[in-house]
Amino acid sequence: MKLLYFAWIRERTGRAEEDVELPADVTTLGDLVAWLRQRGEEFEHAFADPAVVRAAIDRTHAPLTAPIAGAREIAFFPPMTGG
Repeated sequence: MKLLYFAWIRERTGRAEEDVELPADVTTLGDLVAWLRQRGEEFEHAFADPAVVRAAIDRTHAPLTAPIAGAREIAFFPPMTGG
């Protein structure tokens, strides 16, 4: 599965994208965020407050409760602001 990181999430993780093999018990976006947080200090910092991180599954916005089975790409980005 391809993971994409944008803006300050990219800066904090130190990477723009990566391909990962997920454990079988990672079934929702929330599970994925919890798994990512365990991967190191940079991920813990990037996902310290999951409530402010937005995500898209295959380019469609999705909540943390969304299932990720069959997803090809998941993108994480900060909230967008207008102006």
